[in-house]
Amino acid sequence: MRVVANASPLIGLGRAGQLELSPRLFGRIHIAGEVHSEVVVAGAGRVAADILHAATWIQVHPPAPAPELAGLRQQHPLGRGELASVLLARKLTADLVLMDDRAARRLARWQQLNVLGTVGVLEAACRRGWVADLRDLYRRLLATGFYVERRILNASLNSLGLEGI
Repeated sequence: MRVVANASPLIGLGRAGQLELSPRLFGRIHIAGEVHSEVVVAGAGRVAADILHAATWIQVHPPAPAPELAGLRQQHPLGRGELASVLLARKLTADLVLMDDRAARRLARWQQLNVLGTVGVLEAACRRGWVADLRDLYRRLLATGFYVERRILNASLNSLGLEGI
């Protein structure tokens, strides 16, 4: 399975102490150079940065060609990481793109890419029995300042027959 990740799910999973779920669920994760810069370089000293810097399951790709990135950015006012992730996913014919930003997810779907966010990754791990208490994990994720709407968390919990938070 070819999976491309944007920064947000990597950061969210890192903050939740669950970054190791990515390789368990998907094997190798591909990231654009822009995402590497955002998470590892700009985020130096943070949990996700330190883990990703040493991760053998991450494959960093060169930054997107500037003209291609600029052209896509004119049409879709998103961050460089989101746009580069979509371009990389198209280039690799990825099976899945991990991203959270609503507008970026719309663009990815418009590009006929399958998308899963941080909540979806945690939910998938819970379904496999790898997460003991998803409600507590969602609470801890919120406590780190990671932005996710409670209605999304509650919908996830309800889909598993669990009480909302």
